[in-house]
Amino acid sequence: MDYNTVRKMTAVQLREQLAQFPEVTGVSVIKKEKLVEILCDKLRIDRHVHAAAAVNKTAIKQQIHALKKERDEARKVHDHAKLAEIRHRIHKQRHLLRRAVKEADIAAAHGKTVKG
Repeated sequence: MDYNTVRKMTAVQLREQLAQFPEVTGVSVIKKEKLVEILCDKLRIDRHVHAAAAVNKTAIKQQIHALKKERDEARKVHDHAKLAEIRHRIHKQRHLLRRAVKEADIAAAHGKTVKG
């Protein structure tokens, strides 16, 4: 059982699952969000789930690393036009990486998968 499965259960189903734990009392008056938290704690289920990003994060990070080396070379020879272009490419790669991670986290929160 994972977090998304627990989250999709009805309050009645959650109460039935929590009935297995005699130390948990008063479940009939607890709201669903709290029931999910309690059941996840009892079953030791991680509630903070990250979905897989739709892009290859490692490849993007390697590209950024290579671009940083190019940037350093352009800086040494004082090629300002090339330096500006490389900085722009680094910025675009970082933006792509952040956006992919953000979309994956949003999809995980809604129990969806990210399409690549």
